[in-house]
Amino acid sequence: MFLRDLKVDAVIGICDWERRIQQRLHFDIEMQWDIKSAAAGEDIGQALDYKAVAKRIIAFVSSSECLLVETLAERVAALIRDEFAVPWVRLTLNKKGAVRGAADVGVMIERGVRS
Repeated sequence: MFLRDLKVDAVIGICDWERRIQQRLHFDIEMQWDIKSAAAGEDIGQALDYKAVAKRIIAFVSSSECLLVETLAERVAALIRDEFAVPWVRLTLNKKGAVRGAADVGVMIERGVRS
C-alpha cells in the first residue's frame, strides 16, 4: 500500500522565520499490508484504509511544530505503525525548496520489520 506526494502544510524548521510560517511538506509513504484477505472476500474491514491513514497524517502534521524533519518523520512513522498496525513503513519527507539549487531535500526512513 502506498501514498505518493501527500502534501501537508506545517510549521517546521529551526530558523526564527520558519517558526512564524507554514511550509508545504511532501510525503511518500510505503506500508506493508497483506491484501490477500481483503481481495479474496472483497472485505474493506480487512484492507488498510489509506484514506484514514492520509487524514490522520494530515491532522497530525498540520498541528505539529517540530524543529527538525527528522523528528517529524520519526513521529509520523510511529503513528502509522502504532495506530494502523502496519508492520513496516518506508517514509520520505520532502521539504522542497529548502536548499537553493536543489529540487528536493529531506529524509527517508524505514521502520519495522519487512516480511
